[in-house]
Amino acid sequence: MNTYAQTIVPQQLNFDRICAGLIVDGTPFNQYSATFSYVDFPAGTAFEVELSDDAGNFTTPTATTKISITDDPTLKQQTIRFAVPTNLKGSDIYSLRVKSVTTIPVYSLRFKNLANNTSFPAYYSTYVSSFYINEKSPTATICSGGSISLSIYNPTPSDQASSPANYSNLKYKWYKDDLLVAGQSGTTLVVNTTGVYFAKLDYGLCSEDNLSSNRVTVTTSTSGSSVTIASSLGNPFCATGSGTILTATSGNKYQWKKGGAVIAGATNRTYATNESGVYTVDVDFGGCSATGTIDLKSNGFNASIDVADTVELQQGETINVSVTTDAASPSFEWFLNDNLISGATSNTYLVAAIGNYKVKISQAAGCIATKEFLFKVTGESLPTTVIPNIVSLSSYPYWNIPDAYKTASTKVVIISSNGEIMFDDVGSNYDPQVNSFIKDFKNVNPVYYYVIQSDTGEKKGSITVIK
Repeated sequence: MNTYAQTIVPQQLNFDRICAGLIVDGTPFNQYSATFSYVDFPAGTAFEVELSDDAGNFTTPTATTKISITDDPTLKQQTIRFAVPTNLKGSDIYSLRVKSVTTIPVYSLRFKNLANNTSFPAYYSTYVSSFYINEKSPTATICSGGSISLSIYNPTPSDQASSPANYSNLKYKWYKDDLLVAGQSGTTLVVNTTGVYFAKLDYGLCSEDNLSSNRVTVTTSTSGSSVTIASSLGNPFCATGSGTILTATSGNKYQWKKGGAVIAGATNRTYATNESGVYTVDVDFGGCSATGTIDLKSNGFNASIDVADTVELQQGETINVSVTTDAASPSFEWFLNDNLISGATSNTYLVAAIGNYKVKISQAAGCIATKEFLFKVTGESLPTTVIPNIVSLSSYPYWNIPDAYKTASTKVVIISSNGEIMFDDVGSNYDPQVNSFIKDFKNVNPVYYYVIQSDTGEKKGSITVIK
């Protein structure tokens, strides 16, 4: 076979440009087709669509992805449907050709588009939403002879889809007073004159007007500029989560202070805090500077506790701990060694055991917030044979006996002050929660009596229930 007679004849494309990635029916569009005839190729010969590089050359062509093939062996004609890379480097002078997948490849001439040109725009619109510059602020100030940098807003670089700045292949067009700023295509524009600035995503002839940023009015001052500080949660604010975001007037450099003291590392335009206080920020506008102040207040609640961080408890001794708060509709939770104490839901708690305690106060109305207090109770551990004679409903509302008496050879009897037998069985069958005899009460602290008969003798005593 004369391989030199093998020929690929391209037909005119059914598009004038490739504008992939634009949303069509809710999904990014990326399907294009090229139809061609082939002469003197063996049956079953495969063909591929080749896209040039962004300069229109085929020395290192851009790879395409084959979606489908429609072949007519009778007419010796084939249509290849293909997709372009999502990271395509946009250009207005791409070209398209077809090659045979043979030992010695055969290439077609360049396809002509609908405008009868062999070069045409090709872009993949990676980002198809509006975006922001200057950290969303509509204003910026420069000093006479100074400058400021306007940048694409990118608050969450880890979330790629959140900002076009996270796509390295994208280019931009910057405008001043609706006129294109020549030679500027990066994510940052240095501004040294007043005017109204904004940016557009540069997809060449595939660009859309709605893919543009907010407008920023840049003004100048010869003696510094007034600096304002805004709180994202208002002032006063609700001190929950990561706190409020303080944002200063746009400038070149920043230094935040609290109560006049420099906050180490706080050199960005924004500063997050959960603490109230007087905050200032020194802003350098490029040749001049100014300071802004905000008296940040919290609309949470105040609370205090009447116990020291560490308290010692003697055997048989108890201590009543109280919390005072101005919280609206407060709720209380008490913990011992990180375990929630069942039934302890008031602002007071009778401590009768050693350990690490915590009380959590929550405000459920208005500004939803919580505060915690920690304290430690030390002392000698109670002997394992000491029988408790007090039950506190606000802490552990059950009467328990040492494990030494929970045996089949031990007899346990519990009697109310009215003579009613509340429990009469062997110690191994006594479970403080299952066999609970203690009920809530209104006024008089009820008293119960116990008799424990074991191999070591008989023990008798009383049990007083308190709130």
